[in-house]
Amino acid sequence: MKQVRLHQNAPLETNNTFVLDNYASHHLAKVLRFAQGQNITLFNGDGYDYQANVLSAGKQCEVSILSRSFNSSESSLSLTLAQGVAKGEKMDFLIQKAVELGVSQIVPIFTQHCVVRLKGEKLKKRLQHWRKIIIGACEQSGRSIVPKLLEPLDFDQFIEQDFGRKFVLHHRAQKSLLAFEKTNQATIIIGPEGGLSEFEIQTAIECGAQPLLLGARVLRTETASLAAIANMQMLWGS
Repeated sequence: MKQVRLHQNAPLETNNTFVLDNYASHHLAKVLRFAQGQNITLFNGDGYDYQANVLSAGKQCEVSILSRSFNSSESSLSLTLAQGVAKGEKMDFLIQKAVELGVSQIVPIFTQHCVVRLKGEKLKKRLQHWRKIIIGACEQSGRSIVPKLLEPLDFDQFIEQDFGRKFVLHHRAQKSLLAFEKTNQATIIIGPEGGLSEFEIQTAIECGAQPLLLGARVLRTETASLAAIANMQMLWGS
């Protein structure tokens, strides 16, 4: 049976009992139908895995935390994805797979070609939804540090902030990743379905971003994002 991993937004200590939150308790007892006496893994974002034994599996599941071990799954590359907000499930998919591939943080950006414009309560609910996707991706992929999800920014706000060494993807760039020196920190800037505008690309370059070419073919935003992350991890991270 696959090892069950659950996130808890609370301090965890060995040799102590702990009551899982309502969502985790429901998932464990009602969805997984987990039996008393079995072991699970908990994590809270501190970089460690906590082995725990299920003492009771009901409306409120209680566990005994047995041990703590360092989780070595994080990449040596600190990678930020600055992603033009895509529509609906496409953005969900992007966030999920970016976390699985090891990004450190995600910055949703509103660009000229964004179809989606979120404000107020709709933005708040969407951010909550994306955070749940990030947690789920960490549980599935074995990560114990939860990537940060920053508040969405307009492109002109984002590009003026210091996010370290930036790379802006567009299909008319001249250099691939192989042409750049290795770095331990990088930010990938990618447009939504309609791509970045010529003005945005030029502005990014003028602000210090390196134009980056992934290949001879024009890629969809979700393909470009994941291909760029995977290539950077392979060359510069893990």
